[in-house]
Amino acid sequence: MGFSPRLLTERTRIRLAEEADAPELLRYRVANRAHLAPWEPLREEAFYTLGQCVQAVAEWREHARLDRGYPLLVFDRDEREVLATLTFANVVRGAFQACHLGYGTAARVQGQGLMHEALQASLAWAFGELDLHRVMANYLPRNERSARLLARLGFEREGYAKRYLQIAGAWEDHVLTALVRPRVE
Repeated sequence: MGFSPRLLTERTRIRLAEEADAPELLRYRVANRAHLAPWEPLREEAFYTLGQCVQAVAEWREHARLDRGYPLLVFDRDEREVLATLTFANVVRGAFQACHLGYGTAARVQGQGLMHEALQASLAWAFGELDLHRVMANYLPRNERSARLLARLGFEREGYAKRYLQIAGAWEDHVLTALVRPRVE
């Protein structure tokens, strides 16, 4: 595997999923199904099965091996519980050196600054070890939490896309933002 982060923050451990994590991933998905539904694509019932979680972990590891994406799990410090997920997806190399960022937080830890903490460490890794130049993150205009989080992390608004992604069964507009690696003078 080319890049395999093992990041430690004050409250979390962040890493690629392993096959043994599939049951905990399933617990996270089931526990947060209603909480995340308004912000995600419609999910088939199979999404909430152990078999699909095992398959997802295998696919995620392959994406990382191919340097196409890095779906990461955010655990508590003891790695007993998945608290959040984040993904550096659609990695493009060459002259672009960029990706898209997606994330979700467990309902029970929302509003505690956990995603900010996890993203600070993960973005440092993406701009460092992954050597990315640009990370793009898009959010629904009504998602004020994401707007505030991304602004606090330094993401800048770059545009507005009409009917950009199908979320919860409807084509939704998105605010387009990006964070560019700081120049080293």
